[in-house]
Parts: sequence; C-alpha cells; structure tokens
Amino acid sequence: MEKIELALDHIIEAVLSRIPSVVLGILILIAGSWLIGLILRIIRKRFERRSVDLSLRDFVASIVKFILYTMLILSVASMVGIQTTSFVAVLGAASLSIGLALQGSLSNFAGGVLILLFRPFRVGDYVSSASGAAGTIEKIDILYTTMRTSDGIAVFAPNGPLANTVITNYSSITKRRLEYKIGIAYESNIKEAREVILKVLNDDYRIMGTPKPEVRVSELADSAVNLVIWAWAPKEQFWEAYYENFERIKLALDANNITIPYPQQEMRIVNVPGTGDSGGSLGGDPPVTP
Repeated sequence: MEKIELALDHIIEAVLSRIPSVVLGILILIAGSWLIGLILRIIRKRFERRSVDLSLRDFVASIVKFILYTMLILSVASMVGIQTTSFVAVLGAASLSIGLALQGSLSNFAGGVLILLFRPFRVGDYVSSASGAAGTIEKIDILYTTMRTSDGIAVFAPNGPLANTVITNYSSITKRRLEYKIGIAYESNIKEAREVILKVLNDDYRIMGTPKPEVRVSELADSAVNLVIWAWAPKEQFWEAYYENFERIKLALDANNITIPYPQQEMRIVNVPGTGDSGGSLGGDPPVTP
C-alpha cells in the first residue's frame, strides 16, 4: 500500500511540475496559430497586389502553412518536455521511405513547382507538348495539369513529363502563319496561279497586310509544280481563315482553269519486231496451205 501511495505521489508531483510548461505550451500554440494565420493573410494580400496566378498563390500558401505549423508543433512539444530528437529521426526515415515509394509522384510534384514558378503557360492558354498532350489549360495542380482538347475531352497531363518536354504555347503570340502546299499542272501558268491565289487572300479581311501573303514555287514534282503559300492572320481568327481560304483557293483555281493534277503513271506498249502477231493464230498448229 505504501508503494502505491509513493507512486501516486511521484505521478502527482510530475504532473504538477509539468503544468506550467503545459499551460505555456498551450498559450504558445494559440499565439502561434494566430501568428501563422496573420502571416498567411499578409502573403495572400501581397499576391493579390502583384496579380500572382491563383494556382501559385494556393501552392505557396500551403507550403508555408505546412512548414510553419511543423515548426510550431515541434517547438511546443520540446517545451512540454517531449524528446523531439527521436521524433525528427523517425520522421526523416519515414520521409525517405515514402519518397522512394512515390518517386513518380515526387517527380510530378517537382514538375508542378517548376511550372508554377517559371510559368511557361497559364490558365486559358492553348499549348501542345512533345509528349503528345495538347489543349486549352483549365487548371494547374501540384501533380497534374488539366487540359481541354478542341473536341471537348479532358486531358490530365502529369507535371513531371510536361515540365521536361518541349512546350509550344500558341496563346503567347498575337498572329499565326497560314501555310498551304498546292500543286498545279505543268501546263498551267505559274504567274497566273500566283495572282489568283494572292487575290483570294487579299480579299479576306482576316489576312494581315504585314507581313504580306506570299506564293512561291517549292518543288518541281513528278506530276505537278508544287506551290507553297504563306499568309498571316490574328490568332483568334486563324482556324476560320485557314479552312475558308483553303476552299476559296481551290474554287478560284478551278474558275480560272488552273488544274490541280493528281498522281498519274504513263504506260507505253512497245512492239518488238519478230514477237508481234503476223495475222496467224496465236497458238496451236500453223495454218495449212492447200
């Protein structure tokens, strides 16, 4: 009975001796939480003033919040009397194990950080990558970037490969070049064909005057003289101008009797003396003369 009473006395003394540090730890936890909230509000206001992208705001805020709360919890635990050295060692070992198990996800995470920091594209841009992904950017997350293709399909591209490949951003330009390759017959007049095509392009209000449209001979092919046609249009009207002028050029060439040939092969039959038909039968016994 005396041993139990002694044990209880030790426990009570230990608890009483810890009360000031526990109370102080609770107060620091409350004050630290308030201070972290204040820091996050200041960061968000700074981002709003500088018009920082929303995806980058959320990403930086979440990282800062995680770091500050981790430091606060470790400080309070150390103040209360909890040994944090072993806790940090266990946390480091667990982080290493998780990192090895999630190498692909960490690669995507690093890619997301690079995309959010260097901003090769933004929400609303139309991009294509060498990996085959193409579409309008709808959302940039830490691990994946969401795109919407021209036919309305959602594409989720991992940020790791996306950040390490060649990215073509079509929205960062103000104009795009239309390019056609059309073949005309060798009998057709190249100068007349050029004038017809340039008239079609110059009559379209969407085609820009600077740089001027050009029509040049690109190749003397087997069955046609190939022409390459260049013209510029604002990026918002590029596709409409591209397809409509393609059709107009074809109709204008037809109206001016300028032929667009198709591949042909010429076959010649040569009669070799002594092998041709001399009026007799092709097979069997030779004709009998009376």
